[in-house]
Amino acid sequence: MESSEPEIFDVVGIGFGPSNLSLAVALEESLDPVTSAFFERQPSLGWHRGMLLPSAKMQVSFLKDLATFRNPTSKFSFISYLHDVGRLARFVNNQDFFPTRREFHDYLEWAESKLAQPVAYSSEVTAITLAPTGGQGAADRLLVQVRDPAGGSRQVHARNVVISTGLVPRMPVGVEADEFVWHSSQFLHNFRQRDHGELKRVAVVGGGQSAAEIVRFLYDSLPGATVSAIVPSYGYSVADDTPFANQVFDPDAVDSYYHGSQRSKDAVWQYHRNTNYSVVDDEVITGLYERSYEDEFSKSNRLGFLNLARVVDVKRVGGDTRVTVHSMVTEESYDLDVDLLVCATGYDPMDPAEILGELDTYCAHDAEGRHLVGRDYRLVTTPELNCGIYLQGGTEHTHGLASSLLSNIAVRSGDIAHSIVARRSGAQGKGIDA
Repeated sequence: MESSEPEIFDVVGIGFGPSNLSLAVALEESLDPVTSAFFERQPSLGWHRGMLLPSAKMQVSFLKDLATFRNPTSKFSFISYLHDVGRLARFVNNQDFFPTRREFHDYLEWAESKLAQPVAYSSEVTAITLAPTGGQGAADRLLVQVRDPAGGSRQVHARNVVISTGLVPRMPVGVEADEFVWHSSQFLHNFRQRDHGELKRVAVVGGGQSAAEIVRFLYDSLPGATVSAIVPSYGYSVADDTPFANQVFDPDAVDSYYHGSQRSKDAVWQYHRNTNYSVVDDEVITGLYERSYEDEFSKSNRLGFLNLARVVDVKRVGGDTRVTVHSMVTEESYDLDVDLLVCATGYDPMDPAEILGELDTYCAHDAEGRHLVGRDYRLVTTPELNCGIYLQGGTEHTHGLASSLLSNIAVRSGDIAHSIVARRSGAQGKGIDA
């Protein structure tokens, strides 16, 4: 049902995954009252549900939760969750800084249930435009159009919007997902719906954590199937989670990156990509190698590794999915027929221009066409636009490695919440460098 008098909010959040959940927590804990509304097109809160594999662990400490680094006394912390559900002592006795992904997802759902302000699910933001000002001067409100669960429309005015639509699954070039070719983001959903007896030959392409975990899961879950791992490197590379390297995810590291030279930014990516990208935890690598060794010893020939290889074509031939694999060793290609191909080939950052539409013309860009972003994660805009557009994600070029990761989520959301409150009280100008 369309409203003639749109509601007005200080903050409208577009998307509601962990990042905007953390922002909702920060706004609720703010000493300054802020009105907010969050819209999520999915029917419920979900965070990588397709990869909540049994025993799969987080790659960040439980202390890097929604709130602790911003507010150690928060009632939304992971420790508060453990206490509330009666598992604090058991978790401590486990002597592990890294909960399973399933437990962390349960924590996220618990935190969402504690929010005072409900989230509008099954509600897709279809457009953001300038709100009518009724006069001259810079626009200080945006008109956000939302498709509601019943298929109707809702319009709200926002003094600030925070875009957090998540990462975009990436497939190999020229390959499209279908019922026989999956991206890892949909792995568990699709696997539960398939007749496992039909899966006799499966292949997994990718060299990162998700790829290795899926290879392990398929090998253990399908005892009658062969599993081929198509790896772009010479085997899996271990993630660097040593103390000095992990400092690249500290809150202070964001300042160093943001204010650093282009040379220093390039150095961070060159030397520290192996903290997160295309790398695997040593426990998963060791477990896979042990399986491979036992497989070779028992001559079962169920687990194979195609190293220094990439997928160049996928097509359906009869009842098979034919995967053309190119070897970087021999520079020759060969075909591999499988019943299922899983592409654990990562994600691309969100592109805010897609949701901004014509509003993007009011946003400043650098020489490479990337958005200019303030230290407070606010897009730099032209004088005609005085309301705030903030990004949760898509800021790797300005804020570094942790821009779309959980590592800095509490502090990042706190920075955005502080900027919104400060700008409202006139403590800042346009928020270009909070």
